Amino acid sequence: MSAAETLPAAAADILLSVENLTTHFPLAHGTVRAVDGVSFTVRRGSIVGLVGESGSGKTTVGRSILRLIEPTGGRAMFEGRNLMELSPKEMRAYRRRLQIIFQDPYSSLNPRMRVGAILAEALDTHGLAQGARRAPRIAELLTRVGLAPDHAKRFPHEFSGGQRQRIGIARALAVEPDLVVADEPVSALDVSVQAQILNLMQDLQREFGLTMLFIAHDLSVVEYLCDEVVVMYLGKVMERGPSRAVYARPRHPYTKALIATAPVPDPTLTRERIVLKGDIPSPMNPPSGCVFRTRCPEAAEICAATVPPEEAVGPGHFTACLRQGELTAAGRL
Repeated sequence: MSAAETLPAAAADILLSVENLTTHFPLAHGTVRAVDGVSFTVRRGSIVGLVGESGSGKTTVGRSILRLIEPTGGRAMFEGRNLMELSPKEMRAYRRRLQIIFQDPYSSLNPRMRVGAILAEALDTHGLAQGARRAPRIAELLTRVGLAPDHAKRFPHEFSGGQRQRIGIARALAVEPDLVVADEPVSALDVSVQAQILNLMQDLQREFGLTMLFIAHDLSVVEYLCDEVVVMYLGKVMERGPSRAVYARPRHPYTKALIATAPVPDPTLTRERIVLKGDIPSPMNPPSGCVFRTRCPEAAEICAATVPPEEAVGPGHFTACLRQGELTAAGRL
């Protein structure tokens, strides 16, 4: 992590600015408010972690930005151009610069295609590395993600989960993107393999200067990898800011609870245990006021009546908690 993470992002450094992003899914008996007014920025060359429990809307945010799911409102400004206003033809031209690594390495690769053909498809779609340059480019990609060039001749079922995810990473890198959305890329892998893939992604990010939105539910992973973190709950942002600042001193009760549940590698260290009662509410019927209030150990009457605005609590550090000032003064945050 660089010293720049402690400073607010300058406008010229922002590659992606998500503004009031909203994605609702209408059903016969109501509306699923999967993403409900999410805003954050991603600086060039940085890794931003998007974290929260299952059902918080993280994956929907990532796919809405790429318009794999069509959002219902808001903006995603990519180098000053609103991706939501692009026609299908215009969006196709941007897809070379916007790539995704999917969560499941087993279902994200076509089982009927050899690995070389999977990578070649990405190159062909955007007219890259044609003719005699194709085979060397595929070999280069496989080597860079820790596989052998002759693996191009094999089918996906001949690989382990970790190897398949490496192929997925190679496919994303094949078109030399500016922004990569990594949708929980290690959650389906064994713990021993997770570290290898995370190290690979960190090396590739540094080598190619990639900008990455890293979606995860494991805060220890985000702390290790990411420059900044955005904490989501039930479709809304609870807290966002530089990773070091957020982890050193969380300023929202939900963030504090998430950090408290993360495993500590040193058995001599102890951490306050915070148990959140109940399950995450249905996005079809979110609580009034602060959506976290029904599980928050610090909730008060005001939390049910007022939607908390985002408030700056440090350089580039924001939280949406009506009681954060009071709780901070009392030493409870």
